[in-house]
Amino acid sequence: MTSSSSSEHPPAPLSLKPIPGGYGLPFFGPIKSRYDYFYFQGREKFFRSRMAQYGSTVFRTNMPPGPFISSDSRVVVLLDARSFPILFDTTKVEKRNVLDGTYMPSVSFTGGIRTCAFLDPSETEHSVLKRHFLKFLASRHDKFIPLFRNSVSEMFSKLEKELEKNNAADFNSVSDAASFDFIFRLLSDGKPDEKLGSDGHSLVDRWLIMQLAPLATLGLPKFLSCFEDLIIHTFPLPFALVKNAYRKLYDAFYDSSETFLNEAEKQGINREKACHNLVFLAGFNAYAGMKVLLPIILNWVGSAGKELHRKLAGEIRAAVKENRGLTFTAIENMSLLKSVVYEVLRIDPPVPYQYAKAKQDIIIESHDSAFEIKKGEMIFGYQPIATRDPKVFEKPEEFIGDRFVGEEGEKLLKYVYWSNGRETEEPTTENKQCPARDLVVLVSRVVLAELFLRYDTFAVEGTQSSLGWSVKVKSLTKA
Repeated sequence: MTSSSSSEHPPAPLSLKPIPGGYGLPFFGPIKSRYDYFYFQGREKFFRSRMAQYGSTVFRTNMPPGPFISSDSRVVVLLDARSFPILFDTTKVEKRNVLDGTYMPSVSFTGGIRTCAFLDPSETEHSVLKRHFLKFLASRHDKFIPLFRNSVSEMFSKLEKELEKNNAADFNSVSDAASFDFIFRLLSDGKPDEKLGSDGHSLVDRWLIMQLAPLATLGLPKFLSCFEDLIIHTFPLPFALVKNAYRKLYDAFYDSSETFLNEAEKQGINREKACHNLVFLAGFNAYAGMKVLLPIILNWVGSAGKELHRKLAGEIRAAVKENRGLTFTAIENMSLLKSVVYEVLRIDPPVPYQYAKAKQDIIIESHDSAFEIKKGEMIFGYQPIATRDPKVFEKPEEFIGDRFVGEEGEKLLKYVYWSNGRETEEPTTENKQCPARDLVVLVSRVVLAELFLRYDTFAVEGTQSSLGWSVKVKSLTKA
């Protein structure tokens, strides 16, 4: 048996305690938990009420979707910053087929194969595929900023026109189109409109929804909860409903990605398998990450107020002037901008869930107790609580834009958990950090930089649901 104590904490004589909580009756327990999670309590209250009930940030419960989509809903929940990193330690936990949690969508959604995201680092194919992804993204490095600035420029033009016409602009739809346009141009050798017209992002959305529906709620009136639960939480949605959409995406990438596919063949990767992985990387990892994160960023920064906007605008414009353009060097010199993006990732991580299965009996430690997790048990972490740990962060529920500025602020970055790892760690073939992680961070910085190069301040109205943030832009004050 090994211990997962974090190296940044000195050894402490913590007493070993049994993990509190439970799973209820077979079959009925998971269904009750599902109704609590989606309809009776909601996501945040579901976890916080059990944390208060058991007096522990580590406990046992069921996680949706449960019967009949998931064969086993039982998990050990981690809700503090100290225990959470065990989920990233691939020497002690396994990441095979746990991307979506206690269930795995049919491989029909990914061309009949398990794509890299569902492979454990111990599987040879994982290293081969991920090495190819990382090498290919590195080869596109000089295209990141120019391509995204082109997409963002069009995005802001559309927002301005819609604002002028309707006194409010739907950020999500405009942002989604710009994000897909950028990702397709970056990862392929063509343009999305040449193959898909303007339908690319909507095709990806349909494909994503069919896989992730068991983890969401539509927000229908409560008297319809039984109907919704039966439709999207009880049985897997069939791939046949999005078969044509996926084929269009696959064909578009296959016909436009000769560079990526040729290099994959040189690495011994089957061309068709490489393309299915490319569609997943582009659609699930990169586009979906931007689809969720960019509205989150706009909501939090827009709600932070004019004083933060003034400081960001000053820093961004000075750095751009000094470096004669919006370059990588200029962005690296924007300490407040970088802090703001990290603070968004901390307070509202775009992927709130992490799953892993214990490879062996392990001891985990919260701030005040130690617990034993047995080999084969599923471990689950809910990031929005772990990254708001009051024993690590002051005023953890507040959005503080300059939280990570300066030497002391930068020390806290090791507690910013997102994209299957710490912010201070890099994606490698040995871990499960998303290959496009750094790209998502970069575009988050660029979208804010472009915003404050154009505008002095802006106002938004955000609405949160299980599907993410829906943001309307209410005003854009030009510089």
